[in-house]
Amino acid sequence: MRRASLCIHAGYKAKNGEPIELPIIQSTTFKYDDSDEMAQLFDLKKEGYFYTRLQNPTNDAVAAKIAALEGGVGCVLTSSGQAANFYALFNICEAGDHVVTSNEIYGGTFNLFGVTLKKLGIECTFVSPEASDEEIQQAFRPNTKALFGETISNPGCAVLDIEKFARIAHKNGVPLIVDNTFATPINCRPFEWGADIVTHSTTKYMDGMATQVGGAVVDSGNFDWMAHADKFPGLTTPDESYHGLTYVKAFGKMGYTTKLVAQLMRDLGSIPAPQNSFLLNLGLQTLHLRMARHCSNAQRVAEFLSGDERVAWVHYCGLPSDHYYALGQKYLPNGSCGVIAFGLKGTRETAIQFMDSLEMINIVTHVADARTCVLHPASHTHRQLSDEQLREAGVAPDLIRLSVGIEDVEDILDDIRQALDKI
Repeated sequence: MRRASLCIHAGYKAKNGEPIELPIIQSTTFKYDDSDEMAQLFDLKKEGYFYTRLQNPTNDAVAAKIAALEGGVGCVLTSSGQAANFYALFNICEAGDHVVTSNEIYGGTFNLFGVTLKKLGIECTFVSPEASDEEIQQAFRPNTKALFGETISNPGCAVLDIEKFARIAHKNGVPLIVDNTFATPINCRPFEWGADIVTHSTTKYMDGMATQVGGAVVDSGNFDWMAHADKFPGLTTPDESYHGLTYVKAFGKMGYTTKLVAQLMRDLGSIPAPQNSFLLNLGLQTLHLRMARHCSNAQRVAEFLSGDERVAWVHYCGLPSDHYYALGQKYLPNGSCGVIAFGLKGTRETAIQFMDSLEMINIVTHVADARTCVLHPASHTHRQLSDEQLREAGVAPDLIRLSVGIEDVEDILDDIRQALDKI
């Protein structure tokens, strides 16, 4: 099926007399009459459900839908997008390892990689996605285990050259991990451009209604872990906590996601509640419709802002004048997302005055919602970063992140106009 149909039908198919909508299996545990059968489940010798921290039918159905949308072999849902990015890396990294990442990423991820992972003994080197192959190559070390980037960066709206990053990653025998939250698989499927693992904050467009917090890790099944067995012993050598089982040998293309569940979910948790997965599934059913509206509305708003003399600059790859227009046309020909980055002429206080003058548009931490939302990252989501780190992350002090919703675009424009008139 095509992506629009997958949004509706993938992951769950009702049988005769069963509910047409995905049921919520809100249970921590599952009963068995045979103790040996339970033992086989714990040894990963048999598939089935026994404890929701590891697997749950509602969660698994939604994970299967997201895997189908991305074109992957498997998906694991997490309790947040931050948990998804952490698990994606920690599944293949341990103390003493190193990762390379684009510096054009979400502030929370920047802090996770640059500060928190360091406390676990995992070093991170940030590189400009604009750098040449040679410059990015210099960041790699013998102990580098992954390369990371965002399809469309939050909040700077830079478009990642996925093919370039995939080429560099594979030259070094490591997977490319791409956070595809803003583009969603409706507008870009990174696996088709060489990425190996995709992550999502499902809190954003996939949900679309600000009802649940969640994340997802999707594996393409394409990276050959055994070809680089010395780099990834956790996947390619026996796991003593499962009687010497070797994940890639036992589960093939599902080795990466099986290890993520069997080890990380077992020990760290971070699962979504089945109720949250149910709400996420409702959002996914309209994802293909909403993304088209987000993009058409955002294009109109970006064109208006770029033509207003009170606006200093606009970043939106749908504008022919945008630095990332060519990459946008290559990777996102049907539209990018609803998020626009722009700055006003004046000071940081000018941006605050503009935002405080908005009436319909909401000042919230959230983004990628049905409602139009606005945020000043330097004062809010990225306030933990120094000015130097802000610049490294592509966040200017005057940057306003506008997440264009699916309201009538004329109402959105009217609100922006009246707020601009007050500065």
